[in-house]
Amino acid sequence: MTLAADADRAGVLGPWLERTPLLATLPRPTIVACSGGADSLALLALVASGSPATIAVHVDHGLRANSAAEADVVRGAADQLGVAMVGVRVDVAPGANLEARARDARYQALRAVAVSRGAHAIAVGHTADDQAETVLLNVMRGAATAGLGGMAPVRDDLYRPMLGLRRVDTEAICAELGFDPVHDPSNTDPAYLRNRIRHDLLPALSAASARDLVPLLARQADVLRSEHTYLDALATASWPAPDDPSPATPDVRPLRSLDPVLARRAVRAWLGSPPASLDDVDAVLAVARGERVAVELAGRGRIARSAGRLHRS
Repeated sequence: MTLAADADRAGVLGPWLERTPLLATLPRPTIVACSGGADSLALLALVASGSPATIAVHVDHGLRANSAAEADVVRGAADQLGVAMVGVRVDVAPGANLEARARDARYQALRAVAVSRGAHAIAVGHTADDQAETVLLNVMRGAATAGLGGMAPVRDDLYRPMLGLRRVDTEAICAELGFDPVHDPSNTDPAYLRNRIRHDLLPALSAASARDLVPLLARQADVLRSEHTYLDALATASWPAPDDPSPATPDVRPLRSLDPVLARRAVRAWLGSPPASLDDVDAVLAVARGERVAVELAGRGRIARSAGRLHRS
C-alpha cells in the first residue's frame, strides 16, 4: 500500500472518521474483530486508516459450511488495507445458549491473539443500531440502569469506536472501498430475540412514534450509563465506609442510613459479580435492618448479621 493510496483512502473515509473520535485513542497495535460482514469490514478500514499496526482477526466458530470463504473475504480486505490478518478456529457445539457460548469463545480467541501480538485493545464493530437493539433487549429482560445504559464505548480492553455510526454508514464505507461483505444468515433468523427486535419491534416502534428511534435510544443509553456510573461511585464510597477496619464484614449502620437507591447499589457492589438480583439485594438489606436473621443466596452463600456487622459464609 503506497502513501498515495493511504491518503486517498483517508480522504474517502474522512466524513466517517470525523464521527468516530474514539479511533484516535486506540492503543496500538489494535486487534479488530472481523467477521467479514459490513460492520466489521468498515471498522477494519477505519482503524487501519489511523495506523498500519492493525491486526484483523477472523474467528471461525465452525458453525457454517462457508466459513473458509468468509475468512478469505477478511484476508482480501486486510491485504487491500495493508494490515495483518489472523484466522482462528474455535469449536462451539450446537445446543442451548449457542449465541452466548459462541460469543465467549470468540472473545477468548481474540484476547489470545492480543496477548500473542502484544496488543492492549480489541475493537469491535457495534453501531448505533446495535446499541438501540441492546437497550430494547435489556428492557425486555427487566434490566435496571446498567442495562438501559447499553454498551460502553470502552470497557477494559474492548473498544467500540462506531457507536456513533449507523449500519447504512458501514455499508456505504464498504461500497466506497469496493468490499463485498459477507451476509450472515443468522442475522435474519427469527429464532434469536435480537433479530426479532431488529426486524420487527424496533421498526414497529419507530413507525408508531413517527420518528427514527435509534438515535433517541442511543442518546438515552449515554445519559443513563453516565448516571449509573456516577451513582455507583457514590454508593461504593459510602459503604463499606472508607475507614471501616473490616470491609469484608462491614458495619451495617452506615448502610442503614443511606438512601435506598444508594443502599441497593452499595450492596450489589459488595456482593460482587455476577450482579445480584433485586430480590437478593433487598433480602440483604432486610438482614441489615434486622428484619431477617439471615438469608441464603444462590451461588453466594449465607449472609447474616452479627454484632452489627454483615458476614458471608
